[in-house]
Amino acid sequence: MANEEIHLNSIPTGPLGIISLESTKDLGRKVDDYIVSWRAERGRETPITFPDYVKDSFLVSSKTPRFGSGEGKGVINESIRGKDLYIMVDVTNYSLTYTVCGHENRMSPDDHYADLKRIIGATAGKAKRITVIMPFLYESRQHRRSARESLDCAFALHELVNMGVDNIITFDAHDPRVQNAIPLNGFETVSASYQFLKGLLRKEKDLTIDSDHLMIISPDEGGTSRAVYLASVLGLDVGMFYKRRDYTRIVNGRNPIVAHEFLGSSVEGKDVLIIDDMISSGESILDVARELKERKARKVFAAATFGLFTNGLDSFDKAYEEGTINGILSTNLTYQTPELLEKPYFINCDMSKYISLIIDTLNHDASISELLNPINRIRKIVNKYNNNEAI
Repeated sequence: MANEEIHLNSIPTGPLGIISLESTKDLGRKVDDYIVSWRAERGRETPITFPDYVKDSFLVSSKTPRFGSGEGKGVINESIRGKDLYIMVDVTNYSLTYTVCGHENRMSPDDHYADLKRIIGATAGKAKRITVIMPFLYESRQHRRSARESLDCAFALHELVNMGVDNIITFDAHDPRVQNAIPLNGFETVSASYQFLKGLLRKEKDLTIDSDHLMIISPDEGGTSRAVYLASVLGLDVGMFYKRRDYTRIVNGRNPIVAHEFLGSSVEGKDVLIIDDMISSGESILDVARELKERKARKVFAAATFGLFTNGLDSFDKAYEEGTINGILSTNLTYQTPELLEKPYFINCDMSKYISLIIDTLNHDASISELLNPINRIRKIVNKYNNNEAI
């Protein structure tokens, strides 16, 4: 069977429908292609008597047009009554624009979130179940209160649940504890560890995966759990940097970093993989890479689920040319510029198959525990690499 990673022996909980908002159009198309091919083959091998189980496409036609004033609405162009609906949105996709009184505006996370709510509103309670797939969790960086501040992420989760959303699936939430805002509803934060390792091993042919030659690094204390998980699965050592900040000043809305202090064993002569949830401006990642190079690390790679690159790519180009960093891994869960995809140091990790597996499994009302904890898949790919087999 084409889909060997899951074995489904139950009928779906309802006819499958996928709404891919404009921000995830390309990703949604890939997800749909996977599910269409799996179900076509599954239907031939074991005919399943369920309406519309095998289709040419599970994408539901929808749009979010704007009026000349900038106001918008959500429109669904076909029936979704009784469907198990999955709505995909990328709130960081700044490539999309709309016109306000003749002026062009780029869509912000607020605009994308508003469009998501419009589409949910357009379902008018007719869907059997609604699952929102929001790879970059809206306002996830504003997840806790340290002063008189708004708690935007928690408020958004409450709002979605009150609108009838049953499950929320995100990737590498900045702080997974934000799910405590909706304790009675489904919330999954998915890791891209397997895809990072797969991408790295496909690109680099001279790595030795043991504690004497490879080390996993967390760039700050907040990301330690990601590094510890991957290092534990691979049997590697972990290192961590913590940010020493100047709390007497505020620059660009935050206390500036004075230095990155390192905790861990020697990295001399080792390859290192820095793993984090996002690359925003990239200052922290590059500072950590320089610190590692000063400590005589052999090769330095950085992996982040969301490569936002908010300050452009010039600093990364320079770091690559200087030999500070050897590769950047990120996923297609957020918008990627054509310029980024052409960079010699960039390794793109496609997440479309993983999302397809999650949707297909949930639609069958089966457990996704094995998908969320990819230990066996990680060990399998490492064995292939060690045996010089194609990945």
